[in-house]
Amino acid sequence: MQAVARWLGERFGTFVLAIVLAVAVWVTAVVAADPNEQRTLRPHALEVIGQPSQLVIVNQIPEQVRLTLRAPKSIWADLEDNPRLVKTWIDLTGLGPGEHTVEVKSQVDISPIRYVDAEPRYVDVTLEPLARREIPIQYVVSGVLPLGYRSGQARLDPEAVVISGPQSAVDAVSQARVELNISGAVETIERTVPVELLDGEGNPVGGLSVSTKTVDVMQPVSLLGRFKNVAVKIVTTGQVSNGYRLTNISVAPPTFTVFSENPELINELPGFIETMPVDINNLADDTAISIDLNLPEGITTVREPSVIVQVSVAAIEGSMTLSLPVEIVGLDPGFQASISPESVDVIIAGPLLVLDRLAAENFKVVVDVIGLPPGIYQREPVVVEAPEQVRVQTTLPETVEVTIEIAPTPTITSTTPAPAGGAAPTSTPAKTPTPLIQPTKPPTGAPEP
Repeated sequence: MQAVARWLGERFGTFVLAIVLAVAVWVTAVVAADPNEQRTLRPHALEVIGQPSQLVIVNQIPEQVRLTLRAPKSIWADLEDNPRLVKTWIDLTGLGPGEHTVEVKSQVDISPIRYVDAEPRYVDVTLEPLARREIPIQYVVSGVLPLGYRSGQARLDPEAVVISGPQSAVDAVSQARVELNISGAVETIERTVPVELLDGEGNPVGGLSVSTKTVDVMQPVSLLGRFKNVAVKIVTTGQVSNGYRLTNISVAPPTFTVFSENPELINELPGFIETMPVDINNLADDTAISIDLNLPEGITTVREPSVIVQVSVAAIEGSMTLSLPVEIVGLDPGFQASISPESVDVIIAGPLLVLDRLAAENFKVVVDVIGLPPGIYQREPVVVEAPEQVRVQTTLPETVEVTIEIAPTPTITSTTPAPAGGAAPTSTPAKTPTPLIQPTKPPTGAPEP
């Protein structure tokens, strides 16, 4: 035994060296087959953990981190295809208010890999206490009501808001304000208005949570005593031109505010006031007319007592049916054509005064057969000439039958003088004429000739 132990002791270093060489050879073989590569991963989301519930982050921190790793080539495919293998975060556990520099930590759920770098490696974090505060809403009115109107006490819902966020931002808020423009209002306003958070200099303050971002405002608007808002009633005289009709009549402005020193006159006034008579006699076109109001005695208006009356008229229309001949156009030389039926009924519409003066001579209906070979066709007649003021409603029938044939060539005959002895002259039979244009084979889909 002592000899064996002595022999092993003399050769122990050799065994160790052999094992190290074997491992080195194995590692070299593995690396050669699957070499290491250094790459930078695509950005991964940066998580925040351990943040104290009573503190908030008030500065901007990076949202993503890029890791540079060194790993065998075979692992990179899994790293790039499965982003859930990589996790990056910063830990705020135990930190108090103030500014801190925190190291970015990462974890990769695959091996073997070696961390090389992270961008960013460190993150600056500023923590502040979380504050909460209730602020009454300040209501601001802008604009001016029309003369004779007044505004009442507005109602807000809600009347205050609760803001929460970083202590410094909450402390900076001087007022929560809503603003309503009442310019031109003649009745109570109900509107939803956004809430503005402003500092002491009137600048907006952001980064805060607000219990409500809008406020419902009801602003009463009413007339002062001795004032009244009335509608304008249009009074007309005459009739529009013969053959025309009144299509619309409107007034601007449609209402007027009137005033009287005598409250009883205002109270007795109906809900409208008439215009002076608007003369529409013989109107044949749209017209705008400026007209004064017919104010009762003791009643005045708060502005110029005149309105613009817009009168719209249009010609009275009717319809009629005319039987019109159909002409063929575009027929190639050497062809002849016939139409069945030879005339169509055309229904036209337009002003009655124009229709009364129309006759068939004012229209032209054609069928275009340009380029068509011999055959039988169904074609739509088209009205190509008609007075400008009328519209063609329809044509009956909608199609006509057109028959195209080769035109016959005229026959030429000659007379031979009678021979001596009184024999009767003989007639030379005429030769069968040769068509000027041979029929062509109809194109695919054309009607049979």
